[in-house]
Amino acid sequence: MRLPGGEPGPLRTIMNRVAIALGLIVIVAILAYAGRDGYTDPDDGEVSLLDAFYYSTVSITTTGYGDVRPVSDEARLVTTLVVTPLRVLFLILLVGTTLEILAERSRTAFRVARWRRKLKDHIIVCGYGSKGQSAVRTLLGKGVKPDEVVVIDQNGAARERASGDGLATVAGNGEVAGTLEEAGIREARSVIVAVDRDDTAVLITLTARELAPDAWIAGSVREEENVHLLYQSGANSVITSSGAAGRLLGLSPDTPGLVEVLEDLLSVGAGLDVAERTVESAGVGRAATEGASGPVVAVIRDGDLIPFDDPRAGTLELADRVIELRSHPQ
Repeated sequence: MRLPGGEPGPLRTIMNRVAIALGLIVIVAILAYAGRDGYTDPDDGEVSLLDAFYYSTVSITTTGYGDVRPVSDEARLVTTLVVTPLRVLFLILLVGTTLEILAERSRTAFRVARWRRKLKDHIIVCGYGSKGQSAVRTLLGKGVKPDEVVVIDQNGAARERASGDGLATVAGNGEVAGTLEEAGIREARSVIVAVDRDDTAVLITLTARELAPDAWIAGSVREEENVHLLYQSGANSVITSSGAAGRLLGLSPDTPGLVEVLEDLLSVGAGLDVAERTVESAGVGRAATEGASGPVVAVIRDGDLIPFDDPRAGTLELADRVIELRSHPQ
């Protein structure tokens, strides 16, 4: 489990601290070499650049052999006001890095536990390839917050992209119950299965349906012959990726404008959008066009799709869902 906006890993923390520590050593070495006339070396009486770095190293690390040492008042003043504070800072970095690495796992566990307590009615996306990324972009365009989405993927690069998009990620395979449990499947409201393999999509759907009987599961398959398998596995909605692309390609030669409109409808938040609204008690008995923000396409009643020109769509009933078009200003 990785939450967005987390602390850098232990390796990065160590490298950052090492870079700062080396910088402190360089600063002290430059100061010692610049004021080398105020230092003495018992061996030859002169302080070279190498001697300056040697003095800086043993001084900063508090080893202090005392062979290269300040003898003038000016050099001793620099040691008191500059080198000693840098020596203390070096020790703070050393001890702080050790404590931080030791506490990193506990802090991460605390953040994950706190996140889990707040996790409810979220959406799990299995697979963050091109399909998964497009699904998340659509969700965010519809107003879903990034902290309401959890991504499951085995690929580290995919998880990095999801984390960069502000999403929580879980490393693993969605076919495994433990991975779905890690993502909070029992509290999720929806599961989107956007993996590349159809057999993997079927197994993920079976496992998700067993763990979350009431969740809405939407899946994608490449081949139309596998659609019924996903439905039998418990999916509520199945999209055929290759079939949908093929239909658009078939429409393109004779009706390119229609393809452009359909693509626009699928791009949420710009141009034309397809929206859905649920009929409440105030809308019962009215026409579907009353209160609509755009042309009405269809009405869904008890699972049946009623076209806009069907007489049954003329009078709305409680809990009907009206499918309509909306336009966003350019």
